[in-house]
Amino acid sequence: MDGNQKNARMAGFLYFMYIVIHIVADVIGRSGIIVLGDAATTAANITASAGQFRLGFVIDLFAALLFLLAAWALYRVLQPVDKNLALLFLLLNLGGVAVQCASDIFLLAGQLTLSGPEYLNVFQPAQLQALAMLFLYLYKNGFMIAQIFYGAWLFPLGYLVFKSGFLPKILGVVLMVHCFTWLSTSLQFFLFPDFTAITYVSWPLGFIAEFGLTLWLLIKGVNEQGSKAV
Repeated sequence: MDGNQKNARMAGFLYFMYIVIHIVADVIGRSGIIVLGDAATTAANITASAGQFRLGFVIDLFAALLFLLAAWALYRVLQPVDKNLALLFLLLNLGGVAVQCASDIFLLAGQLTLSGPEYLNVFQPAQLQALAMLFLYLYKNGFMIAQIFYGAWLFPLGYLVFKSGFLPKILGVVLMVHCFTWLSTSLQFFLFPDFTAITYVSWPLGFIAEFGLTLWLLIKGVNEQGSKAV
């Protein structure tokens, strides 16, 4: 197995692990715990599941690291096609990971606010709950800012997949289209928060694009003849 084939399998493995672990972080640390808009219920859930909430926070950071490593492995695979564009998608991914990790701090801040430190005794319980909810909304907004970077990285990634000759062109096309739908979803969140119809297109397309690329790299790798032709 040549070097590019090894890099492709590694990229697929890291991307797959990122997807799985990100879902695990969401299930463990947020779903069923955070109820946006209901400060009292969310505060009770976080207090009752403090260890689980922190575990979700740590897993989420690990998932972000895996995503960056997956982007690095994809850079290794695709940089022979166009090194500058490969570097561009790597930097865009890095920007998204940095913003996402920074937004995760607000998850921790929300839990710390409700953990009962003495220096916060000047606030009433309802005020602490409201402050924790504010931190969680800041986390949500920061996470959606990260999606702008994650949306943008899909276009150079998809273009290189399309031009590579050793990966399916259709995956490259779907990735480039998904770039625009995912960017639209991110901008809709800030500009038209009550209009969610775009998500019915972007989520399924994202699954096809990114999970499809992941499985292809993990199972099929790259076309060795096409790889040698680059």
